[in-house]
Amino acid sequence: MSSVQTVLLEWFRQHQRKLPWRGVTDPYKVLLAEVLLQQTRVEQAIPYYQRFLKRFPSLEILAKADQEDVLKAWQGCGYYARARNLHRLAQRVVAMGGLLPATSSALRALPGIGPYTAAALASIAFGEPVAAVDGNVRRVLSRWYAWEKPTTQQVQQAAEALMAGFAQAQGPSPGDWNQALMELGATVCLPKNPACDGCPVARFCLGQAAPERYPGARERKQRRLELVALVLQGPGGVHLELRQGSLLGGLWGVPMEEGPGALTRLLARFGLEQAERLGSLRHDFTHRRLRIEVYRAPWVAGENPASRPLSRLDQKILALVEGSSSDRG
Repeated sequence: MSSVQTVLLEWFRQHQRKLPWRGVTDPYKVLLAEVLLQQTRVEQAIPYYQRFLKRFPSLEILAKADQEDVLKAWQGCGYYARARNLHRLAQRVVAMGGLLPATSSALRALPGIGPYTAAALASIAFGEPVAAVDGNVRRVLSRWYAWEKPTTQQVQQAAEALMAGFAQAQGPSPGDWNQALMELGATVCLPKNPACDGCPVARFCLGQAAPERYPGARERKQRRLELVALVLQGPGGVHLELRQGSLLGGLWGVPMEEGPGALTRLLARFGLEQAERLGSLRHDFTHRRLRIEVYRAPWVAGENPASRPLSRLDQKILALVEGSSSDRG
């Protein structure tokens, strides 16, 4: 085993963070952790991980649940396609006998499982020597090799070569090696102000003279959207609709329209002539930046929003409404 692997693995075993999924080999628990960590920071993921496991302690129980209950447990974590896919995955795996596949290639055939999640799960839960490349690993390897604009294939090949050397010498703990690389990126080799002085493998790093140069920043394009939200208030709360589509599908929220004439269309849909403007707010998704004008009108019926799974966007809209009502009171 190469020196960099020896040093990094020893560092990881001594300095890894104590996380609720560390040392866990139950494939379902590893899967849940990796799905959460796809788009959620560790400190935010911990309470969701614990809450979700308490509500759905096994794939079998998750498979039998209603999607709305699954989304309610996920509420506030964002990127709800993860929860919908995890639910579908549980149903498919239970229908196939209840056992998750033990190889990354087979795992990738399941809903919501991409190359990284498949490799992380296969290596940690099943001991498959396959390299898992996330954003942390990409940054670490880009700095090790001083790659300013590495391709996805370039990083993957480097990770696979390191894994091959590790597996040949170390044997049955490829999951530890993957986690060691990710832990280094998450705690030491940070995007900004990396702690190079405290890095256990700094002497192997070609980019340590100017670490923030590697890798170069990726351009992120956000689509800007203008929307109108109409909050219809009834005796029991507000009127909610089941959302469709890939972004917030399966969640509930207030009626909303996009583009010119949005308010007119919303009013016509409910047979209304006017509504009170309450204000505006902004909300960002990864590739979308929203500006929402919020209106309110009386309605014949409504329900308590707490009984439904709501997106953070709808929670912000309802908070604006509540604040407006409090100001009037």
